[in-house]
Amino acid sequence: IVTLYGVFTNHYSANGPSRCLLLELLDISVSELLLHSSNQGCSMWMIQHCARDVLEALAFLHHKGYVHADLKPRNILWSAEEECFKLIDFGLSFKEGNQDVKYIQTDGYRAPEAELQNCLAQAGLQSETECTSAVDLWSLGIVLLEMFSGMKLKHTVQSQEWKTNSSAIIDRIFASEGVVNSAIPAYHLRDLIKSMLHCDQGKRASAEKALCSPFFSIPFAPHIEDLVMLPTPVLRLLNVLSDASLQCEEEYEDILEDIREECQKYGPVVSLLIPKENPGKGQVFVEYANAGDSKAAQKMLTGKIFDGKFVVATFYPLSAYKRGYLYQNLL
Repeated sequence: IVTLYGVFTNHYSANGPSRCLLLELLDISVSELLLHSSNQGCSMWMIQHCARDVLEALAFLHHKGYVHADLKPRNILWSAEEECFKLIDFGLSFKEGNQDVKYIQTDGYRAPEAELQNCLAQAGLQSETECTSAVDLWSLGIVLLEMFSGMKLKHTVQSQEWKTNSSAIIDRIFASEGVVNSAIPAYHLRDLIKSMLHCDQGKRASAEKALCSPFFSIPFAPHIEDLVMLPTPVLRLLNVLSDASLQCEEEYEDILEDIREECQKYGPVVSLLIPKENPGKGQVFVEYANAGDSKAAQKMLTGKIFDGKFVVATFYPLSAYKRGYLYQNLL
């Protein structure tokens, strides 16, 4: 979850003193990733990464007895420094069993029991059933279904057909020829999403149980679009070296020094790797001290001409780089 560095009071705001929260600076949101996916859906690697990170956040929150109560794509952001998705915006959160906010969750991501509670509250009536941490699992199920399909599902989940047989609609989305991910056997993801979207909150999977899904045992590789969208401290340069450059030791050392000199313009370089063999043959991996420097370098180096070639600069997972795991083919 997002790190809170501190709280201070702004005495000079137009409306009088106001309390301000100082939070860590995060990057792109899942909402923006969905916009960039152009209705094609996110990669299985990204969906798996997001699902695992958010479920771990929810498992921690729920273990402490707290409900987030406003989980949606805009409230899930990427942390470039820690290379994970994080939850933000706890404005509607409450301690389970002590709910002081009656109107919870955002339209389209609202669990059935929260919808009922909101309707009763508008009529001035008290709901007999309290909302629990299960409302967060419902919201995450919708988010993951949107990431897979590339479609906003607000009108779908509010339809009578969804209320009658949501399972059939989920099956239809996973079977759709228009969904790029449908070519990949994704039934584990489908079953995980279904376990989060039971109308009966008592039957809904907990965050801890959802983390045990077989979906998380499947190894996926990131697409090149993922590595362009999600910043990390490691930069990967493509279309820089030819096979001839790799074979000539003197030329290789000269190019290595030129690349290091160019990359150091944007921040201290912690390490630089150019594999001579597959996987990763001819790719340049540059590790910076922080993601801010790698983002500046990515912006400036993309499209730059080096040795007569146009450079393609993407980010690269720091964890994979540290393990020496180099993806060879990125679709």
